[in-house]
Amino acid sequence: MAGRLEGKVAIVTGAGRGIGRGEALALAQEGARVIVNDFGGSTAGDGGDASPADEVVSEIKKMGGEALPNYGNVVSMADGEAVVKQAMDTWGRLDILVNNAGILRDRIIFNMSEAEWDAVIAVHLKGHFTITRFASIVMRQQRGGRIINTSSESGLGNLGQANYSAAKEGITGLTRTLALDLGKYGVTANALRPRAATRLTLSPEMEAARIRRQQMAAQGGAVTTNAAESSAEQALGGISAMAPELIAPLVVYLSTDAAANINGRDFIIGGDEISIMSLPTRERTIYKQGGWDIDSLEKVFQSTLGAGVKNPKPAENG
Repeated sequence: MAGRLEGKVAIVTGAGRGIGRGEALALAQEGARVIVNDFGGSTAGDGGDASPADEVVSEIKKMGGEALPNYGNVVSMADGEAVVKQAMDTWGRLDILVNNAGILRDRIIFNMSEAEWDAVIAVHLKGHFTITRFASIVMRQQRGGRIINTSSESGLGNLGQANYSAAKEGITGLTRTLALDLGKYGVTANALRPRAATRLTLSPEMEAARIRRQQMAAQGGAVTTNAAESSAEQALGGISAMAPELIAPLVVYLSTDAAANINGRDFIIGGDEISIMSLPTRERTIYKQGGWDIDSLEKVFQSTLGAGVKNPKPAENG
């Protein structure tokens, strides 16, 4: 145990596989005692299996660390409260919360069902709330803590992922508000947009989506992409070589006292890259005394607010 987090207690959701597993192991290696939460469902959120959480707990114990499994479903408020209570009952404190659990149900928006929308929003967005709500009470009372959320570059826009994109960018907004709500109590909240080879990113659904994008791009060169889509394409293209364990070092760093001033920010991380994202700001502003009317807007919009603006997906003939 290296000791940077000696005496700290962490909860990691979705910690039975992939990115979450790597995060749980890395936190334990630095001396944190870890609650390994994993419902054990499929990539679509179906079923349940205790073995993923149990296996990671076993790994941590073999290397001399302390860990306990938790099989709760992050969609449930009761389960969210229970995992925080488990940490408090066992070790008397909670210092680090890593929200990582997620599922995929990709579909083009006009084919997406209500159930597919609700399931993804529930696991990702509500799943960040259910545990954070109870963890924040403890951290506020302790006057300290670290919350690390899992967003995605898909939140910048990604074909066929309306539910996932909405949930992930919602997590970024949640993170910024948590930073404001909890910062004065010594609690920080930050979000990661990870690039890693996991069962979600390498799923048949994601592979099919990549193939569709490639086919569209090959049809006469008619596809236009914005910066977000180009970034996502580059990430997906090389993602199979990116080990999920490479996400963990930033999680550990953000969990330390050294990162006490890093609050309300989001990062792209994967492979050999870590980037801090810019915060949204006004690009251009126009004013008109008394407010705007449609005639005035028609006269000036294209030469002011609309100047240089490009449609990321122009209409195609046929």
